[in-house]
Amino acid sequence: MTTRFGISETELSRRDYLLTAGGSSVSAIAGCLTMNTEPPIKESSDQPEQIPSTGHTSPELDKWVNEVPRPGTVEPIGTKNGHPYYKVETREVEQKIHRDLPATTVWGYDGQFPGPTIEAQQGEPIYVRWENKLPDTHLLPEDTTIHSNIIPYDSTGVRTVTHLHGGNVEDQSDGHAQAWFTQDFQKTGPKFEKKDYYYVNDQPPTTLWYHDHSLGITRLNVYAGLAGFYILRNEHERNLGLPEGEYEIPLVFQDRSFNKDGSLYYPTGPENQGKDESYPEPSIITQFFGDVSVVNGKAWPRLSVEPRKYRFRMLNGANSRYYNLTLLEYDEDLGETIGDGPSFVQIGNDGGLLSNPVEIGNRLELGSSKRADVVVDFSEYAGTTLLLHNNAPAKYYGTTEEDQEPVQPLPEIMLVDVKNTSGGADVSQIPETLTQIPEISLDLVDNKRYLPLVQLSDDYGRPLFLLGTEDDQSGHRLTDPTTEAPTVGDTELWSIANLTGMSHPIHLHLVHFQVLGRQSIDYDSTEDNINPDGLRDPKPFEQGWNDVVSVDPGDVVHLLVHFGEYEGLFNDQTGEYMWHCHMIEHEDHDMMRPLEVLPASADDISSEEEKSS
Repeated sequence: MTTRFGISETELSRRDYLLTAGGSSVSAIAGCLTMNTEPPIKESSDQPEQIPSTGHTSPELDKWVNEVPRPGTVEPIGTKNGHPYYKVETREVEQKIHRDLPATTVWGYDGQFPGPTIEAQQGEPIYVRWENKLPDTHLLPEDTTIHSNIIPYDSTGVRTVTHLHGGNVEDQSDGHAQAWFTQDFQKTGPKFEKKDYYYVNDQPPTTLWYHDHSLGITRLNVYAGLAGFYILRNEHERNLGLPEGEYEIPLVFQDRSFNKDGSLYYPTGPENQGKDESYPEPSIITQFFGDVSVVNGKAWPRLSVEPRKYRFRMLNGANSRYYNLTLLEYDEDLGETIGDGPSFVQIGNDGGLLSNPVEIGNRLELGSSKRADVVVDFSEYAGTTLLLHNNAPAKYYGTTEEDQEPVQPLPEIMLVDVKNTSGGADVSQIPETLTQIPEISLDLVDNKRYLPLVQLSDDYGRPLFLLGTEDDQSGHRLTDPTTEAPTVGDTELWSIANLTGMSHPIHLHLVHFQVLGRQSIDYDSTEDNINPDGLRDPKPFEQGWNDVVSVDPGDVVHLLVHFGEYEGLFNDQTGEYMWHCHMIEHEDHDMMRPLEVLPASADDISSEEEKSS
């Protein structure tokens, strides 16, 4: 079945959006949308889109005094059904994040921030029991108005549930937001099904990560420290000759704010929001942007490397911040950049290796939860200090023009010190061909979806970002009936249109997709087919398989999504998953929807057999 791909004349056209919003604000749009939603959503024709500000400044810290640590690893404690069996506890611990700060109370998997890396092999399943050993009360301020109709805020204990981000896994082990559990599984959420998660690892080798996904408090649990790497490997990748061992380093970039006593600072509400007696205290904020760069759990650190090739598995683990990264030569005495540094050569993406290496000529964009597997050759920079520089403003629009106001920027991420000599010959290489990636053809599309991103305001006047459909472009709440329900084996074209004034990183659970291209939302959606020649090509770092895509204001991004095994890659799964914005404050405050993959009917199976015969 192919749905009509477009927008009704009675609703806001994309041309109206461009004329009304100018790509910068949707304050006048919400009142134009057709409202079919339940309270507490309300229309807003005068609610400004807030520029986030916490009103807080962290203590002044000397930069570049800590070395970048490497996350530890975790080993299985035994086997279950013949497969490695892990137990990982979430615990509250004290951790030194900066030399001059008192120890910070954080939450960590196995007491580590970030959590220990799980190393898995393609085709070799594992079991993991994620155990909740957290205190009875939350470390950070909870807003109990968020999903208060389905979250038992008055229950004892902190809720957690772990999502393997990028995992092609069964729905019972996906970490559904309502599959939460409290300490020692004393209380569980309505979607909780099992204690031991089963990860089949039947997907290309790649950089995955795991993090908390508890409904209504994901932003707080991740900010407190609940995240870690999960690296999937195979023999083919090992035989490519890429940098390995001590020359392969996972790097998670985050932003945090601190109090003088070393404790984490997280706002109790938006600074510039007028309040009355009914205003929640504490309240969720629209986005969070910290003023301290944290890499692998250390504030403003430095990394020592040899003059040779290194492989960096880079992850944006921040709540809301975008990173737009490059390496620049740096004069530490002057505190100034003095020239260009080595380029990133991207070899992998969210879903695994690219077909061929891609040299990133300018900067590498990472939206929240996006990963990039890159090789950097430092051989021409012996004795040099380099700065990993970010020019993305906090409120990101997909562009970084010089005349754009740099709201809450975080330009300095970490220093890289290149030693004068190498410890040995560099025998690593970057092959011209990395792997074979089958292309998803537009001709295979069974169904098309038009999915607008919209901004309204809630009952308290707070900005509220929602995911809509072609039939209801005013947006849906998490608990509204499921609208995205593909059948396993189907290929779909998802056209995600951004009607808001900021970029959003959109994440689909379970599946990886290919980016077909982009165009302005002012396009003729009445045409049955998309003309690929009329699209802007995917960005260099978006080639291959993705599970996160950035959608910039005024753009529609077309994605080719196949549900299930595709030419020997990935595996068939059915059940309820999720898709959402990965700005975690948006996700918690209702920019998240169910994604239900239906089993194939007998007619579907028969039709597929006829196609293949």
